[in-house]
Amino acid sequence: MNITQATLADLKQIMRLYEQAKVFMAANGNGGQWAEGYPQRELIAAGIDQGKCYLCVDEYEIIATFYFAVEPEPTYKRIDAGQWLNEAPYGVLHRLAVHSDKRGIAGFCLNWCMAQCGNMRIDTHRNNLPMRRVLEKNGYQYCGIIYVRDGSERLAFQKLADSSV
Repeated sequence: MNITQATLADLKQIMRLYEQAKVFMAANGNGGQWAEGYPQRELIAAGIDQGKCYLCVDEYEIIATFYFAVEPEPTYKRIDAGQWLNEAPYGVLHRLAVHSDKRGIAGFCLNWCMAQCGNMRIDTHRNNLPMRRVLEKNGYQYCGIIYVRDGSERLAFQKLADSSV
């Protein structure tokens, strides 16, 4: 397996992977997180154009996709019911979607992101129990609650390079 930057030629396969992920999420009690057309094709295309949309590829098959960047996330400025582990520059991962027939891929993607910057912040929906388990298994610490642009809450997690897994 390897991680590579997505290109616009990959967009159709990426969107198919997101549709599959929505079905999985709904079947696991989290049908509301990616609703109303999210993530939009235009949003993913913009991430590709910015060089921030990545693919996990196994023998030429796209098995996961995600947004990754080392940049401040505006919605992370305010955190309630807790605090971030530090205020150092950090990487963010958004919109992780993994092929439903594959196992261990989310952890592989998280480890790749951590190797790029050594300080990661991630948020997820309260009902996204599979992602919460992946974060816990991979050494992410719950830090508090953040609010995304539409005002809905997300659980915020962080991991530092010296955190044990």
